[in-house]
Amino acid sequence: MFLLDTRLSRLDQGAVTAPPPTSIGAAEAVTLCGLLLERARRTPRGLAYLQFDPLAEQWRETTWADMAGEVARWQAALRRERLRPGDRVALMMSNRREWVAFDLAATSVGLVTVPLYPGDRPASVRYILEDADVRLLLLEQPEQFTALDAIGETLRRLDRILILNPGTGERPDMAVSVADWLAAPPDEEAPLGPKDWVENGEALSTIVYTSGTTGAAKGVMLSHRDILWNAEASLKMVPAYPSDRFLSFLPLSHTLERTAGSILPIMAGATVAFARSIPLLAEDLKILHPTVMFAVPRIFERIHARLREALEQGPPFRKRLFEQAVTVGWRAFEHAQGRADWHPELLVAPLLDRLVGAKVRARLGGRLRVTVCGGAPLSPEIARVFIALGVPLVQGYGLTETSPVISVNRLEDNRPDSVGEPLPGIEVRIGADQEILVRTPGIMQGYWNQPLATAAAFDQDGWLRTGDQGRIEHGHLYITGRLKDILVLDNGEKIGPTDLEMAIVGDPLFEQVLIVGEGLPFLSALVVLDAPTLATFARERKLSLERPSTDDQERLETALLERIEQRLKGFPGHARIRRIAVLDHPWSIEEGLVTPTMKLKRARIARRYRREIADCYRRRGASTAAARTP
Repeated sequence: MFLLDTRLSRLDQGAVTAPPPTSIGAAEAVTLCGLLLERARRTPRGLAYLQFDPLAEQWRETTWADMAGEVARWQAALRRERLRPGDRVALMMSNRREWVAFDLAATSVGLVTVPLYPGDRPASVRYILEDADVRLLLLEQPEQFTALDAIGETLRRLDRILILNPGTGERPDMAVSVADWLAAPPDEEAPLGPKDWVENGEALSTIVYTSGTTGAAKGVMLSHRDILWNAEASLKMVPAYPSDRFLSFLPLSHTLERTAGSILPIMAGATVAFARSIPLLAEDLKILHPTVMFAVPRIFERIHARLREALEQGPPFRKRLFEQAVTVGWRAFEHAQGRADWHPELLVAPLLDRLVGAKVRARLGGRLRVTVCGGAPLSPEIARVFIALGVPLVQGYGLTETSPVISVNRLEDNRPDSVGEPLPGIEVRIGADQEILVRTPGIMQGYWNQPLATAAAFDQDGWLRTGDQGRIEHGHLYITGRLKDILVLDNGEKIGPTDLEMAIVGDPLFEQVLIVGEGLPFLSALVVLDAPTLATFARERKLSLERPSTDDQERLETALLERIEQRLKGFPGHARIRRIAVLDHPWSIEEGLVTPTMKLKRARIARRYRREIADCYRRRGASTAAARTP
């Protein structure tokens, strides 16, 4: 096994940089709220947040002093609830200042926050609320409560439900407006002030539910120190400054955005601008001109696809100019990295950059100093295009269990096909079956209520099993595969397909199922149906199977997706099947598609039916039950 001690190797190379002198270290902060209070003390008038006010139709500014005062009000209100240290409180909101305020206030009084994805399915929300025994839930809109009507019994067991923006319509009787809740008079016991916070950095601060390597969600337990340590270590690799403006659009319920896009900016004293929505992201980039952002591959894939589409529709000379700019830009990048000699083509690099690269960067706001892509692998081809056009793009790697960053490329030593160097203080080892093993001071405390899963996550020497396969070259980590056939969508969500397939096959209509979606925007399934059951199924719905019309095919797909959705109710919200391809004969041992024990040979099946899989992602507008389910 190969062992990379990052502390020794980087100090020898002189590659580790200290965090900027204006940053606050984890030891100074002690806790998450302690970090905010120290930031407010140092730079009270510094710009902390930019958030769009839809009523005033303008962007509102919040200083660090303002934020400290807001957190104090949330602290006082939480104290009135008489919750005990260690109690769990959940929030289900889009990215906004109040998300951060609630998180910092709750953890400062010893509570444990449980973040929920705003669009998660009711069944998934119910599982998390019940598993974590949540006492209080914060929602953003009354419509969320309506969407969760199916789990009304679970909601009624909560002590309190808060709604941030109740609007002018009716709200549920059991829900309270945040404005009214914050304004309630104090009881006889003095409320907490801005200087009161948990002083133990080892205290549990959050439980983040992740599907991990199985269909059942697991609650990852992280302490204050875990998150603070990871943010400080990340700053040593990719520095941030008070002059930076972060654009926050990945869900704060995702640990990458929470640590690197929320806590790290407080540590650095940088500004965070909250994007209005993904549909408005392109417009927000041009309005806000961020210097730092964290993204998933899908963002760059979409931009790349639009660029290619425009080039195909434009005059040929424009396509040739673009391709030349990429070729020369890549040569310039490799030369700047010290991996290629100077070449005469570099003389035209500035001109090509003005004609092509600058226009692409303008779409991203024109001021990006660094953008970190993580959560899932980015195609080397797409990475090459953006880097060649001057976009300061680096890839990173991490897990919720590691708070989350494990490695990241540095701008001055950027190998785009790798996920960078381990953070200083993190040890990485390649174990049996090329599995990546990790030891880090930011490691989780374990999985909530799952001691067996916690024990299984570590080897006998205390190394975390990542489930990913890789290699290390030139001090950089390369991801080469995944154990146990884990699928990673292009937004970084990890899904174990086996449990989903087993659940679907539990329906007698489905004889065999293979779920696909690696590096793609959603899950699809190849299905083989049981002929007798299918005949009855079709007859009941008056569907023709011998010579099906287009309408028959669409109705069959919709009906099958509805059946699948029923089978997957207990799985996380992102485990949805949005497209299916119905195959006409079973996979057999003779064809080499299944083993003698009837286990699917996934790679062979995927290769055999690559056209059908590609068609699942080409089709648009198909009606799917999964897409309609909240």
